[in-house]
Amino acid sequence: MWKMEERQQEEEIQEEKKLSGFDFWRKTLNSAKYVVAPMVDASELAWRMLSRKYGAQLCYTPMFHSSVFVRDPNYRKEAMQTCPEDRPLIVQFCANDPDTFLRAAQYVEDICDAVDLNLGCPQTIAKRGHYGAFLEDEWDLLKKMVTLCHQKLKVPITCKIRVFESKEKTVLYAQMLEKAGCQLLTVHGRTKEQKGRFTGLADWDIIKLVRESVSIPVFANGNIQYLADVERCIDQTGVQGVMSAEGNLHNPALFTGDSPPVWKMAEDYLELAEKYPCPLSYARGHIFKMFHHSLNVHLDIRELIAVGRSLECFRLATLKLKERCLADAEKFKEKPELFQSELPFPYWICQPYVRPDPNEVDKNKEKKTVKRPLEEKLQAPEFAGLSKNKVKRLLRNPFKKLTRDTEENYEKCVACQNIRGRKCSYMMCKNCCKEKTFREVLDCKGHRIVLRTKTSSKVAFDQKKKEMEDRNEDSGEVILGSRCPDNERESTQGINRENEEDRLADVNTQGENPMELDSNEVQSDSTNSLQMFNSHTLIEDTSFKEGMS
Repeated sequence: MWKMEERQQEEEIQEEKKLSGFDFWRKTLNSAKYVVAPMVDASELAWRMLSRKYGAQLCYTPMFHSSVFVRDPNYRKEAMQTCPEDRPLIVQFCANDPDTFLRAAQYVEDICDAVDLNLGCPQTIAKRGHYGAFLEDEWDLLKKMVTLCHQKLKVPITCKIRVFESKEKTVLYAQMLEKAGCQLLTVHGRTKEQKGRFTGLADWDIIKLVRESVSIPVFANGNIQYLADVERCIDQTGVQGVMSAEGNLHNPALFTGDSPPVWKMAEDYLELAEKYPCPLSYARGHIFKMFHHSLNVHLDIRELIAVGRSLECFRLATLKLKERCLADAEKFKEKPELFQSELPFPYWICQPYVRPDPNEVDKNKEKKTVKRPLEEKLQAPEFAGLSKNKVKRLLRNPFKKLTRDTEENYEKCVACQNIRGRKCSYMMCKNCCKEKTFREVLDCKGHRIVLRTKTSSKVAFDQKKKEMEDRNEDSGEVILGSRCPDNERESTQGINRENEEDRLADVNTQGENPMELDSNEVQSDSTNSLQMFNSHTLIEDTSFKEGMS
């Protein structure tokens, strides 16, 4: 009984230590205002440290799958990487089972400042796995998950959500999560249908309504491309902090208000990636994001990054881009009109990527002239003799070399367009040769087909066997192991039995004992064998002595 009381006292002390709401935001998160979003395969330790270097005050880990995190220790070790400087830190999970979510969160509660439940992922994989934004209508399940973690964890539980089409429903949704135990709420001002080319703009008005209807800190997410957007969002919505995802990927120094050269950010990141190792695919993705506008100008460097197999390859690509950008920057000072574009800065400066309006894209497609079908292009003289796949490759890359320098001229099969076998007796490919030899019972040394030889050997064997059977039938003998009818076998046995009885009768008439006769024959045979053995031995000894002398 006293143990239960001690446990209850410990839980009460723990609850007193665990801060909540605005106390948690002020004391544990240090009133963080600039926040790096949780990004799958992107917000790893090296990128978090780069973002903190350039003004980020709070970082989230990538989204971890709670069930995999629980059952796979290798996944836990590789995914959850941190260091003492990586604080404050919030670990995010996707989950659809309260117990599994709790167990996953308990693995990390001692190395982070809070655990976040992802309720905003709109991707197809989240729909198949039944998590993320596709749980937004299952309020009973969400209450259980949030309440259980709020009661059992040492650290606070937070949530990241997307909005509904209805503002009223979004407000009720946020209030439900607050009552369940959520201590900080991040609101992405887009619905789960707003993704990809249909992303559009985030609705800050809904975020403002949520902030006014709850009594816990709220972070806003969406439409953040520059530091000015951060300040404007805070003024319009009244939130405590602003979270950035894509803006941060294209410009890690977003929260400082600077727009540094792309190669500077790449050099800093590669240095941290070597200090805090991560999968090479993560590093490649970051380099592509930072170099997005530059690679549209220098296409060959894009190829270097795509085929790179180490951080050293990415450093080489960064160095080449740096040299070219510095040369273009000198030209830009003299003649700025040479680098006119729709971008707000020259291409070598870190800046956001703005997705084109899908309606404008569709209009531009309609304005474009209809391309000739591929069948018409195949008839063009420059593509004569090429296959459809080769023509497609040449259309994508006119300078691509499709043939080898040492390519041989192979002869074609006389029956089809395939390459014939070099040693085929009939100058055919293997399939045509098989058909011909099986149809006409022929041999082909080139393709190792011996059908005629096997057939003739079998005919000769059958004929020989039949001749031997006919000869034995005429002489009345039976070949050992040959098959014969039962009546013939019985008659043969009867003849042998009669011959044996006649021999015994002759022996008895002469007054000899058949058993003694047999024994005498055995003795004489053994005597003869011994004499032959001694004679052979004598010859060998004599030859040996002669050889020695």
